[in-house]
Amino acid sequence: MLACLAAVTASACTQTPPNPNPRANVPLQTVPIDLPRYMGRWYIIAHIPYFAERGFVGSYAQWSLRSDGKIDDRFVGHKKRFDTPPAEYHFVDTIVPGSGNAQWRVRLFWPIYVTQLTVYVDPDYRYTILGYPDKSLGWIFARSPEISDDVYRSLLARMDAMGYDTSRVRRVPQLPSQVGRPGFESPGGND
Repeated sequence: MLACLAAVTASACTQTPPNPNPRANVPLQTVPIDLPRYMGRWYIIAHIPYFAERGFVGSYAQWSLRSDGKIDDRFVGHKKRFDTPPAEYHFVDTIVPGSGNAQWRVRLFWPIYVTQLTVYVDPDYRYTILGYPDKSLGWIFARSPEISDDVYRSLLARMDAMGYDTSRVRRVPQLPSQVGRPGFESPGGND
């Protein structure tokens, strides 16, 4: 997923501010997932912005199981405006054995791999939270491009309980009406 591209270069290209959350040093715990049920389209509802995904609107991940047991991972999004043609990036993910399908090694390009963790999925597989081991990156995904403010706040509260600095999380505009609203990342990518 394009989200994991940041893991390779984020620390080299940007300085992550100190995480004020008292649980910042508590390791993330993954949750086992039913892999076939987890596949499909997941809209990026919110993330900690970084260079590779910054400024995208209407973005989503599309995960598909391959016959070799790996996962085709496609990031699709419109750069800055909904009326631009969508950009698409393709990655190949490998499930880490013994992780309950919750830890994936994402091949950005050979020989560079990063780790992606599933740290929450609701029982109906409508919402999921993905993380990066040092909590510098995190994502909230949903099966629908729109979620209620109550659901969003509950997912953000889960991230806070995991030790994330949720003041850095920004919603990703999934509809033109969300552009410029408080709490949403600017399509210009200046957040």
